[in-house]
Amino acid sequence: MHKDRILKLAKGFRGRAKNCIRIARERVEKALQYSYRDRRNKKRDMRSLWIQRINAGTRQHGVNYGNFMHGLMKENIQLNRKVLSELSMHEPYSFKALVDISRNAFPGNKNVVLPSKKEGISIVL
Repeated sequence: MHKDRILKLAKGFRGRAKNCIRIARERVEKALQYSYRDRRNKKRDMRSLWIQRINAGTRQHGVNYGNFMHGLMKENIQLNRKVLSELSMHEPYSFKALVDISRNAFPGNKNVVLPSKKEGISIVL
């Protein structure tokens, strides 16, 4: 890379990494390596987050994530994990309808006991 381009990319770095060309070149190359790696890791992290959100939503209705997804697959409901996670957070009634469809499609979902709700608990301060 040309000197001007390296120094432009190094803008905002600390110490001599922003104005000494030799150090700036090393830091810019390493920064570009990190950005290349993390563009891929970002996709992995987002998918993991979506799965956690879906799992939390399905467990409220007594089904685990794997059985829920298997039931949707058997019913040929092709919603991706991003949309399912948004539904679980912002549209609980729509998500419950999907959980019910999944539960009816896959027999493994029917044997699960719904979590009990504790009533009458009061906190005394």
